[in-house]
Amino acid sequence: MSPQIQWITLFWMLFSGAAMGLAYDSYRVLSGQLHFPRWTLHVLDLFYWCGAALFVFRMLYVSNYGQLRFYVFVGLFLGVWLYFLFLSVTTQRFVVMLIKVVRYFIDVMKRLFRLLVWTPTRLILKLLKGLAVMLGSLLMFVFHVILKILLPFWKLARWMLRPITSRLRMPKWLDNLLNSAVLFWNKWFRKNKE
Repeated sequence: MSPQIQWITLFWMLFSGAAMGLAYDSYRVLSGQLHFPRWTLHVLDLFYWCGAALFVFRMLYVSNYGQLRFYVFVGLFLGVWLYFLFLSVTTQRFVVMLIKVVRYFIDVMKRLFRLLVWTPTRLILKLLKGLAVMLGSLLMFVFHVILKILLPFWKLARWMLRPITSRLRMPKWLDNLLNSAVLFWNKWFRKNKE
Protein backbone atom coordinates (compact mmCIF):
# COMPACT_ATOMS: atom_id res chain seq x y z
CA MET A 1 0.00 0.00 0.00
CA SER A 2 1.41 3.39 -1.00
CA PRO A 3 2.10 6.13 1.58
CA GLN A 4 -0.46 8.35 -0.15
CA ILE A 5 -3.24 5.80 0.48
CA GLN A 6 -2.06 5.39 4.07
CA TRP A 7 -2.30 9.17 4.68
CA ILE A 8 -5.72 9.29 3.02
CA THR A 9 -6.85 6.39 5.22
CA LEU A 10 -5.49 8.15 8.33
CA PHE A 11 -7.41 11.34 7.50
CA TRP A 12 -10.59 9.36 6.80
CA MET A 13 -10.21 7.64 10.17
CA LEU A 14 -9.66 11.02 11.86
CA PHE A 15 -12.89 12.19 10.22
CA SER A 16 -14.68 8.97 11.21
CA GLY A 17 -13.57 9.33 14.85
CA ALA A 18 -14.78 12.93 14.94
CA ALA A 19 -18.07 11.89 13.33
CA MET A 20 -18.48 9.15 15.95
CA GLY A 21 -17.92 11.70 18.73
CA LEU A 22 -20.40 14.11 17.14
CA ALA A 23 -23.03 11.38 16.82
CA TYR A 24 -22.42 10.23 20.40
CA ASP A 25 -22.73 13.74 21.85
CA SER A 26 -25.87 14.43 19.83
CA TYR A 27 -27.42 11.13 20.88
CA ARG A 28 -26.47 11.65 24.54
CA VAL A 29 -27.94 15.19 24.67
CA LEU A 30 -31.10 14.09 22.82
CA SER A 31 -31.68 11.17 25.17
CA GLY A 32 -31.20 13.48 28.17
CA GLN A 33 -33.44 16.26 26.87
CA LEU A 34 -36.23 14.04 25.53
CA HIS A 35 -36.26 11.81 28.65
CA PHE A 36 -36.31 8.42 26.97
CA PRO A 37 -37.31 5.52 29.25
CA ARG A 38 -34.27 3.94 30.88
CA TRP A 39 -34.71 0.55 29.20
CA THR A 40 -34.57 2.12 25.72
CA LEU A 41 -31.10 3.56 26.37
CA HIS A 42 -29.53 0.12 26.05
CA VAL A 43 -31.30 -0.47 22.74
CA LEU A 44 -30.26 2.98 21.51
CA ASP A 45 -26.66 2.32 22.59
CA LEU A 46 -26.68 -0.89 20.58
CA PHE A 47 -28.01 0.98 17.53
CA TYR A 48 -25.36 3.68 17.97
CA TRP A 49 -22.48 1.21 18.13
CA CYS A 50 -23.79 -0.84 15.20
CA GLY A 51 -24.20 2.34 13.14
CA ALA A 52 -20.74 3.60 14.15
CA ALA A 53 -19.12 0.28 13.23
CA LEU A 54 -20.84 0.22 9.84
CA PHE A 55 -19.82 3.84 9.20
CA VAL A 56 -16.17 3.23 10.13
CA PHE A 57 -15.91 0.08 8.03
CA ARG A 58 -17.56 1.87 5.11
CA MET A 59 -15.03 4.73 5.38
CA LEU A 60 -12.23 2.17 5.67
CA TYR A 61 -13.46 0.38 2.57
CA VAL A 62 -13.67 3.66 0.63
CA SER A 63 -10.19 4.78 1.64
CA ASN A 64 -8.13 1.57 1.34
CA TYR A 65 -10.52 -1.26 0.34
CA GLY A 66 -11.00 -2.41 3.93
CA GLN A 67 -7.40 -3.15 4.93
CA LEU A 68 -7.10 -2.99 8.69
CA ARG A 69 -3.79 -1.51 9.90
CA PHE A 70 -2.49 -0.07 13.15
CA TYR A 71 -2.75 3.56 11.95
CA VAL A 72 -6.51 3.00 11.39
CA PHE A 73 -6.98 2.63 15.17
CA VAL A 74 -4.61 5.55 15.80
CA GLY A 75 -6.65 7.72 13.39
CA LEU A 76 -9.93 6.74 15.04
CA PHE A 77 -8.57 7.40 18.53
CA LEU A 78 -7.07 10.76 17.50
CA GLY A 79 -10.32 11.78 15.76
CA VAL A 80 -12.43 11.01 18.82
CA TRP A 81 -9.89 12.62 21.17
CA LEU A 82 -9.58 15.84 19.10
CA TYR A 83 -13.34 16.06 18.78
CA PHE A 84 -13.92 15.74 22.54
CA LEU A 85 -11.06 18.17 23.19
CA PHE A 86 -12.26 20.98 20.90
CA LEU A 87 -15.83 20.47 19.66
CA SER A 88 -17.77 18.48 22.25
CA VAL A 89 -19.07 21.42 24.33
CA THR A 90 -20.01 23.39 21.22
CA THR A 91 -21.88 20.41 19.79
CA GLN A 92 -23.79 19.83 23.02
CA ARG A 93 -24.81 23.49 23.21
CA PHE A 94 -25.81 23.47 19.54
CA VAL A 95 -27.96 20.33 19.99
CA VAL A 96 -29.65 21.82 23.09
CA MET A 97 -30.32 25.04 21.16
CA LEU A 98 -31.65 23.02 18.21
CA ILE A 99 -34.01 21.11 20.51
CA LYS A 100 -35.28 24.41 21.96
CA VAL A 101 -35.83 25.81 18.47
CA VAL A 102 -37.74 22.70 17.40
CA ARG A 103 -39.86 22.77 20.56
CA TYR A 104 -40.58 26.48 20.02
CA PHE A 105 -41.50 25.82 16.39
CA ILE A 106 -43.85 22.97 17.41
CA ASP A 107 -45.41 25.23 20.06
CA VAL A 108 -45.94 28.01 17.49
CA MET A 109 -47.47 25.49 15.05
CA LYS A 110 -49.83 24.22 17.78
CA ARG A 111 -50.91 27.78 18.58
CA LEU A 112 -51.43 28.59 14.92
CA PHE A 113 -53.44 25.39 14.46
CA ARG A 114 -55.59 26.30 17.46
CA LEU A 115 -56.02 29.88 16.29
CA LEU A 116 -56.57 29.26 12.57
CA VAL A 117 -58.24 25.83 12.46
CA TRP A 118 -59.53 24.54 15.79
CA THR A 119 -61.20 27.67 17.19
CA PRO A 120 -62.92 28.72 13.92
CA THR A 121 -64.12 25.15 13.36
CA ARG A 122 -65.61 25.01 16.86
CA LEU A 123 -67.28 28.40 16.38
CA ILE A 124 -68.72 27.36 13.00
CA LEU A 125 -70.04 24.11 14.49
CA LYS A 126 -71.66 26.01 17.39
CA LEU A 127 -73.18 28.46 14.92
CA LEU A 128 -74.52 25.61 12.76
CA LYS A 129 -75.94 23.89 15.83
CA GLY A 130 -77.65 27.10 16.92
CA LEU A 131 -79.03 27.62 13.41
CA ALA A 132 -80.30 24.04 13.30
CA VAL A 133 -82.07 24.46 16.67
CA MET A 134 -83.55 27.77 15.57
CA LEU A 135 -84.66 26.34 12.21
CA GLY A 136 -86.21 23.33 13.95
CA SER A 137 -88.10 25.60 16.35
CA LEU A 138 -89.27 27.76 13.44
CA LEU A 139 -90.45 24.71 11.48
CA MET A 140 -92.34 23.39 14.51
CA PHE A 141 -93.97 26.79 14.98
CA VAL A 142 -94.99 26.98 11.29
CA PHE A 143 -96.29 23.40 11.44
CA HIS A 144 -98.29 24.25 14.56
CA VAL A 145 -99.76 27.38 12.93
CA ILE A 146 -100.69 25.45 9.77
CA LEU A 147 -102.41 22.80 11.86
CA LYS A 148 -104.30 25.48 13.80
CA ILE A 149 -105.40 27.07 10.52
CA LEU A 150 -106.50 23.72 9.05
CA LEU A 151 -108.36 22.59 12.20
CA PRO A 152 -111.70 24.29 11.29
CA PHE A 153 -111.54 22.80 7.80
CA TRP A 154 -110.85 19.39 9.30
CA LYS A 155 -113.85 19.73 11.63
CA LEU A 156 -116.02 20.83 8.71
CA ALA A 157 -114.83 17.90 6.55
CA ARG A 158 -115.44 15.49 9.42
CA TRP A 159 -118.93 16.89 9.98
CA MET A 160 -119.71 16.62 6.25
CA LEU A 161 -118.39 13.07 5.99
CA ARG A 162 -119.99 11.84 9.24
CA PRO A 163 -122.94 10.11 7.52
CA ILE A 164 -120.46 8.13 5.37
CA THR A 165 -117.83 7.43 8.00
CA SER A 166 -120.36 6.32 10.60
CA ARG A 167 -121.26 3.37 8.38
CA LEU A 168 -117.67 2.41 7.62
CA ARG A 169 -115.66 0.23 9.94
CA MET A 170 -112.07 1.29 10.39
CA PRO A 171 -109.38 -1.42 10.44
CA LYS A 172 -107.83 -2.07 13.83
CA TRP A 173 -104.28 -1.07 12.77
CA LEU A 174 -105.50 2.26 11.34
CA ASP A 175 -107.44 2.93 14.52
CA ASN A 176 -104.28 2.27 16.58
CA LEU A 177 -102.26 4.54 14.29
CA LEU A 178 -104.76 7.38 14.65
CA ASN A 179 -104.85 6.95 18.43
CA SER A 180 -101.04 7.14 18.51
CA ALA A 181 -101.14 10.29 16.38
CA VAL A 182 -103.67 11.89 18.72
CA LEU A 183 -101.56 10.99 21.76
CA PHE A 184 -98.48 12.45 20.05
CA TRP A 185 -100.40 15.62 19.22
CA ASN A 186 -101.66 16.00 22.77
CA LYS A 187 -98.23 15.36 24.24
CA TRP A 188 -96.38 17.94 22.15
CA PHE A 189 -98.92 20.63 21.37
CA ARG A 190 -101.79 20.58 23.85
CA LYS A 191 -99.42 20.72 26.83
CA ASN A 192 -97.89 24.00 25.62
CA LYS A 193 -101.35 25.52 25.39
CA GLU A 194 -102.19 24.73 29.00
